[in-house]
Order: sequence, then structure tokens, then C-alpha cells
Amino acid sequence: MTDAVQTERRGAVLEIVIDRPKANAIDAATSRRLGEIFAGFRDDRELRVAIVTAAGDKFFSAGWDLKAAAGGEAQDYGVGGFAGLTELFDLRKPVIAAVNGMAVGGGFELALACDLIVAADRATFFLPEVNIGLIPDAGGVLRLPRRLPRAIAMEMLLTGSRLDAADAYRLGLVNRVVSGSELHAAARELADRIVAAAPLSIAAVKEVIAVTEHLPIDQAYAAMRTGQAPAYDRLLASEDTQEGPRAFAEKRPPVWRGR
Repeated sequence: MTDAVQTERRGAVLEIVIDRPKANAIDAATSRRLGEIFAGFRDDRELRVAIVTAAGDKFFSAGWDLKAAAGGEAQDYGVGGFAGLTELFDLRKPVIAAVNGMAVGGGFELALACDLIVAADRATFFLPEVNIGLIPDAGGVLRLPRRLPRAIAMEMLLTGSRLDAADAYRLGLVNRVVSGSELHAAARELADRIVAAAPLSIAAVKEVIAVTEHLPIDQAYAAMRTGQAPAYDRLLASEDTQEGPRAFAEKRPPVWRGR
């Protein structure tokens, strides 16, 4: 049987493909496998960015495998919560979702847990949980109101209404909308731009945002300046912080060492 999750390293980029026909639904075993992959990505010093996408052109993911759940499967999601990423709070490397089709329920929640979203023009996003007696508790009910205007988020959460790719872009939920044939190239281009940046700077950006985004600006400054974002302190004490200005002055590309 084909592995439900396939990976490929492309330099410093890890590409992750969910492949569970027909709808790329995520059962417990698949969630645990994704957790292993994302935790390994977190801990691998050679990897800088991950792209998560799915096989086929209809579904990014239908979310939780309801047939498995109805059969009594235990909801043992594994490391990182559902789909391995929705509760992986100590990840300081960017993840890009390349959404090739419908992102439904937990599939949408996986995309919301990513830092950037590139969507095929046929992609749609929706959270149907209230229509089956659930709520989107793998992050949808928490993240969506922070990513969209509250009225739009509430309508989606309370009715299960759909958001197409064009409206998702207009509302700032996705970074780019491209044709299906251009999806992987667009995600890779974003990943390569991140890889070209200083790795400690990328980690510091993610950590400062994680530590401060719920705080008023004055308290956020205080948190950043008083050691509550250790990745920021590591950046300021690093060789790379000196390398960047030096390379600029010498009119050459910087050589990042991550230290």
C-alpha cells in the first residue's frame, strides 16, 4: 500500500504530499505520520522551509476521516496535534501550504496553521463542522477570526459557507492565487526566497510574533526586549547579524552560517 504521506528534500526545502485517495482525508495514522515529519523538520538543522500539499487536483484535504471516526477510531493525533502541525507551537521555521483543491474542515485548519498559503484558482475553503454536530477545534475556531474580518469568519464558522480562492486572496487569507499548473512553482519560489534570507532572522520573526501577537504594542516591545523571545536574542548575538551589513557594504551576497 502506498504511504499516505510522501516527502522529498529539495535542498533546504522539505516537500510534503498527502496522498490518500479519494479526498486526502486524515485518519489517526496519517496524523501521527505528519507529526513525525513536522517534528523531524523542526529538528533538522539543514532544513529551512516546508511545503505541504496534496495529490490530485480536487482535494487538498477533506480533513478528519469521518468514516474512521464513525468506526470508533481513537483520536490519537500524535505529535503536533491534528495533522502534525496545528499544535506544534515550538516550530520556528516557515511552512507554506500549496492548496490544490478543496480545503475542508481539518484540511482548512492545516492550511491555517501554515505561515503562507498559495492557492490554485480552483481552491475553496470551508469549515462544515457545525452541520455535523462538531466545531472546528483543530484551530479553525481559534485561527480563522484572527485571519479574516470577524463577520466573514463568523459566517463561515456558523454556517459552513465556502470561500473561493479569489475571495480568500481579496480578504488577505492567501498570499497568491495561481493556475493549478503553476501551484508548485509558486510555492517553491516563495520557499526559495525564504531560504535566501538569514535563518536566524526567520526564526526570530516567527518567535517574536508568537510571543507578542496577543499583546498591546508597548507590552510586546517589553517582551521582545526582556528575553521572552530567545530566538531574537540569539540573532542579535550571532555572526550573521554582522555578516549582513558587511556583505552589503562589500557589495556581495551574504554567506549565512546560522550562528
